[in-house]
Amino acid sequence: MTMRPAALDGLPLLEDLGAISGKRILVRSDLNVPLGEDENGTVIEDDFRIRSAVPTLQWLQDQGAEVVCCTHVGRPHGTSVPQLAVGPIATRLATYIDDVEVIENVRFDPREEANDVEFVKELIKGFDAYVNDAFGASHRNHASVVGPPQFVPSAAGRLLEKEVEVLGGLLLEPDVPFVAIIGGSKVADKLGVLKTLVKKTDTIIIGGGMAFTFLAAQGRGVGASLLDESLLKECQEILDGPCEILLPTDVIALSPGSSFGANCTQGDVVTYRGDIPDGWMGLDVGPQSAERFAEAITSAGTVLWNGPVGVFEDARFAQGTRTVGEAVANTKGTSVVGGGDSARAAEDFGLAGQIDFLSTGGGASLEFLEFGDLPALTALRHASNAPRVAK
Repeated sequence: MTMRPAALDGLPLLEDLGAISGKRILVRSDLNVPLGEDENGTVIEDDFRIRSAVPTLQWLQDQGAEVVCCTHVGRPHGTSVPQLAVGPIATRLATYIDDVEVIENVRFDPREEANDVEFVKELIKGFDAYVNDAFGASHRNHASVVGPPQFVPSAAGRLLEKEVEVLGGLLLEPDVPFVAIIGGSKVADKLGVLKTLVKKTDTIIIGGGMAFTFLAAQGRGVGASLLDESLLKECQEILDGPCEILLPTDVIALSPGSSFGANCTQGDVVTYRGDIPDGWMGLDVGPQSAERFAEAITSAGTVLWNGPVGVFEDARFAQGTRTVGEAVANTKGTSVVGGGDSARAAEDFGLAGQIDFLSTGGGASLEFLEFGDLPALTALRHASNAPRVAK
């Protein structure tokens, strides 16, 4: 018998469902794809999550099961929103796999987010077992995520299994040196995971808008860049921690009063070393910082990338994220991208195929890395068919 990785201890997998031929299986997938509109109606802008759901659905069908899928789409807050209906998603899924019904958006019912037990019972009525393959929603205490394992045999799908194995492996047994790149706009969103990673990694690279609170903690002038003065002390504590922290030493900034974003061209763009002048906003790491970051990434044994290091949607501020992304893709070590905007950047720059593992969960990835567990995983480990772990 193959030994399970330690990260999967106690978690029921598909094989733990036993014989399922002829049985009805409810699968909680994460088909929450980005949607747009054109003259013909709703358009799916990226079907990565739909494609990622297929292996579990196919495996269940291959075992002779009847498969029904449920998912959330967007944030309708308990009301029916036609633009967030599952129709277009079900149609796209059918191009990858036949005969899988998709139940209407579970978040149209307010009882989903309230984790209402009666809603759980309605969802599982007529089903013999439940599979959670929605890693991107597994940090939510919602009915379709944590409820079914209380009542029917349950398992993690292939996607959820892989997410836990890879991200759990980062916490338990990474190849060294372990380098994490943490970016994004708000430092408050990443502070918790940073406090965990300083104990687990050898080097943390900090970029994006959140970097400016760290730079300000060092006494650097950050102009009109994003700054959370309430977190200066906590940022300084991380800087004083046990691992190496790399911050930008040069920054690409935009002149006062100018707009930024996709297709914007207004304003002057200047690279500054040291302090950023008043009114100027830092929107990307400079070329020297990007190269310094790339050197650390290239020599790593394990790389985790979560969050862009600049406003890459604006071509003027995309080069830092592109340089970092290329280094992640080309490293000889194990590369993991933690979902969200960094996954989108990897796709936009044509790098996704060169990365070892691309997570489907942004917030879920961060919460798992911070706490080492998620509500959905706890629920699965309490299912009646979960493997018992020797103590």
